[in-house]
Amino acid sequence: MEELSTKDKELIRDSWESLGKNKVPHGVVMFSRLFELDPALLNLFHYGTNCDSTQDRLASPEFLEHVTKVMLVIDAAVSHLDDLHSLEDFLLNLGKKHQAVGVRTQSFAAVGESLLYMLQCSLGPAYTAPLRQAWLNMYSIVVAMMSRGYAENGEDKAD
Repeated sequence: MEELSTKDKELIRDSWESLGKNKVPHGVVMFSRLFELDPALLNLFHYGTNCDSTQDRLASPEFLEHVTKVMLVIDAAVSHLDDLHSLEDFLLNLGKKHQAVGVRTQSFAAVGESLLYMLQCSLGPAYTAPLRQAWLNMYSIVVAMMSRGYAENGEDKAD
C-alpha cells in the first residue's frame, strides 16, 4: 500500500484541525456538490420522511446522520495517517456496503471531487496545490481499499 509523505500528513492534519471540529456543515457542502456532479446518487437515499427537494433531503435527520458517518470516516483516516493500513478491514467492509446498496465505483471519483470542493470552499486561500495533492493522495489510498472490498462483494457495477 502506498504511504503518505511526512509533508502530506502535516498538510492534511493542519487543514483538518479546524474543519474536523464542525463536521456536519462541511459534510453538507460536500454532499451538495456531490449531488450536483452526480444527481443519480440522490436516488440512493430513501427516507420515510417527505423529502421532495434536494434541500429537504439534505436537511433530513436521516441524511444528516449519513453525513456525520462519512465525516467520521474522513476523521478516522486523518487520525490514522501514520497507519492507514489499520483501517483496512473497516474500509473493505465499507466498500462492500456501498456495492450492496448500488453505488457505482465511478461515484468514488465524484466523492473525491466533492471532498476537494468542500476543502477549497472551507479553507479559502489556505487551499493550495500541495494541500490538494496531499488530500488526493490520502483519498486514493482510502478508495483503493474500499474498491477492493467492493470488488470482493460482487461484480463491479461500473460497466
